[in-house]
Amino acid sequence: MLVANWMTTDVITITPERSMMKASKLMKDKGISRLPVVDAEGRILGILSDRDIKDASPSKATTLDMHELYYLLSEIKIQDIMTKKVVTIRDTETVEKAAVLMLEGNFGGLPVVDEQNKVVGIITDTDIFKVLVEISGIYEGGAQFCLRLSTAPGSLRPVLAFLKENGARIMSIMTHNVPESEGFKNVYIRIRDMDKPDFKRLQQGLAENFEVLYWAIDSAHTVL
Repeated sequence: MLVANWMTTDVITITPERSMMKASKLMKDKGISRLPVVDAEGRILGILSDRDIKDASPSKATTLDMHELYYLLSEIKIQDIMTKKVVTIRDTETVEKAAVLMLEGNFGGLPVVDEQNKVVGIITDTDIFKVLVEISGIYEGGAQFCLRLSTAPGSLRPVLAFLKENGARIMSIMTHNVPESEGFKNVYIRIRDMDKPDFKRLQQGLAENFEVLYWAIDSAHTVL
């Protein structure tokens, strides 16, 4: 899954000489929590988050009057409070890599840049959630079960054959990646809704032939 297919391309940016007040209003109006900071050619210079603005804002206990406070805020420039060491990603890299960078760096989003370091998009933790929801197929309901299978090659083949023989239609398959030396891995399979008698037979057959760890049926979707 490439970043290009999941990033937001209509990205809102700002230049470093703008005021913090301008950035704060822009974030509020657009409902966003971060702004890539770019030069006149659109090359990345830094990133500004709502946290940066909060940290740079005077305390609520300030003794400044309204006019002094307004003047102070209007004088604070984005270049003074932005994060200059920016972690970026290319649109040809994977969503999985973006997720790792965000997780390890505790970022809520990453600017996406091209070969000239120009901002071409942004990918956020919300986009990562969308990927998970989309590939899992949960919006279409169905039922998910988890199997404990051997890490040996071909261990999934008999499961797929069994599902086909019993009329189950697979929506998604995800595997918990573990070293082969561990011997076993968890495999998560979501299938489409089935008639209740067929579903019960499938459950029983899987339990008899494989190690089933759990079944999960989301409350918004029921097996007929």
